[in-house]
Amino acid sequence: MSAIRKILVVDDDPVVSKSIDRVLASKGYAVISAKNGEEALSKLGTESYDLVFTDIKMPGMSGLEVAERVKAAQPWLPVVIVTGYGTDAYEARAAAAGVSDFLRKPLSPEMIEGSTDKALHERDAGTLTAAVAATVSVSEVVEAKVESRTKNVASFLAAPFIGLAYIVAMPFVAAGMLAWFGGKALAKKLPIVKPIALTLAAPVLGLAFIVAAPFIGLALFGWYGTKALLKL
Repeated sequence: MSAIRKILVVDDDPVVSKSIDRVLASKGYAVISAKNGEEALSKLGTESYDLVFTDIKMPGMSGLEVAERVKAAQPWLPVVIVTGYGTDAYEARAAAAGVSDFLRKPLSPEMIEGSTDKALHERDAGTLTAAVAATVSVSEVVEAKVESRTKNVASFLAAPFIGLAYIVAMPFVAAGMLAWFGGKALAKKLPIVKPIALTLAAPVLGLAFIVAAPFIGLALFGWYGTKALLKL
C-alpha cells in the first residue's frame, strides 16, 4: 500500500483551506492547514510534506516569502501559489523562486486537482532522475574499481615474463648494439668495416628477438587473458 501524500495549505482564510481540503481529501490526500507563514515554516521543520499551497496576502510573512524560504531549504518540495491579487510582478517573483504553479482565485475543484497532479508528477520525475543519476554514479565507481583491479592483476601476472625476457635478451641485444656502434665508429676510418658490423650485429639481434619473443608472448597472453576473465 502506498504512503498517503501530505499537503500543507497556508492561508489565513479558512474558507480557502476548507475548499482545498474538501477537493484533495476526497482523492486520498492528507491536508494540513497553517494560518500564516510562520506556522507553515514551523510545521515544515518538524514534518515531511509532499506539496505546499500558499496564499500571498497574509498577516506577517507573505506567501511569496514562504515560497522562497521553502524552495531554499527544500528545493525538491513543490510549492503552488494561490492568490486573489495576481499581478505580473508577483508571478515573476514566484517563477524566480521556482514555484510549480500560480493560481488565481476563485479556485475551482479542477484547478486544485490539476495543479496538485502536475506538481506531484514533477516531484516524482525529479526524484526518479536523481535516483537514476545516483545509480549511474555508483555503477561508474564500481566499474572503475574493477578495471583498476584487472590492470593490477594482469600486471602482476605479466611482470615475471617481461622481466625474464629482459634478462635473457639483454646480453644478445648488448652484443648486437656493441657490434653496430663499434662498426660505425670504425667505418669512419675504414669504410669496409660497416657492412661487416651489420653482418655481425644482425644475427645477434635476431637471436635476441627469437629468445625473448616467447616470454613477451606469454606476458601479453597473461595480460589480455586476465582482463578478459575478470570481465566475465
